[in-house]
Amino acid sequence: MNEAVRQADGPVARKHRGGPVIPHAPTPWQRWAARLLYLLGRGLTRTLRRRLLDRGGYGADWPGQAIYVMWHNRLALCLEAYRVFARPHSRAAGLAALVSASRDGGFLAAVLECYGVQPVRGSSSRRGPQALLELTTWAERGYDLAITPDGPRGPRYVVQEGVIALAQVTGLPIVPASYRLSWRVRLRSWDGFLVPLPFSVWEVVLGPRLWVPREASETERESLRQELERRLRTITED
Repeated sequence: MNEAVRQADGPVARKHRGGPVIPHAPTPWQRWAARLLYLLGRGLTRTLRRRLLDRGGYGADWPGQAIYVMWHNRLALCLEAYRVFARPHSRAAGLAALVSASRDGGFLAAVLECYGVQPVRGSSSRRGPQALLELTTWAERGYDLAITPDGPRGPRYVVQEGVIALAQVTGLPIVPASYRLSWRVRLRSWDGFLVPLPFSVWEVVLGPRLWVPREASETERESLRQELERRLRTITED
């Protein structure tokens, strides 16, 4: 899951001269590795002590469809968080998530497919308009959407504007989500990526949903971007 209109990690996607960018398809070994990672993730999740902290007041009022956002350094359990905590309540037809059009994105796309998630390939510099259009199409088909608003190159914990544009176009509310782990390893990456350890307490936190009016001006969109960033930071504990 990556930020809607800002993403270009790893080797760039292929581009025919004068033509559109063609996303890198997952290679056979990437599909094999993705399946292994999926099985490890499912096994790890079974050892975690799960908790849900609902700071958004959802309760029985779960959104029919939504755009779920979570920081890039929490990608390790983002799909499990949706599967365990959101999917049982959601009335959506499924989940579509943004993934880079790069070769590395091909691996992430294969992981998404293992979870039954529809990958949408693109970034701000590679297939940005096409990705926004495809995400909108999946929303029209009744799907939830998922994005990492600060990925893949940061700055860490800074929301980029793409998710606000997506919410404005689709009319879907944005649901901020994060999680805490009692036992984890933090990598020395730009985002301080969190690697969960078995038998950890896993507390998923939901913040209040955010709506972006279709008629919102540029100034209003920037204000809403800052508000979303504030809400995500509020529910994030490092």
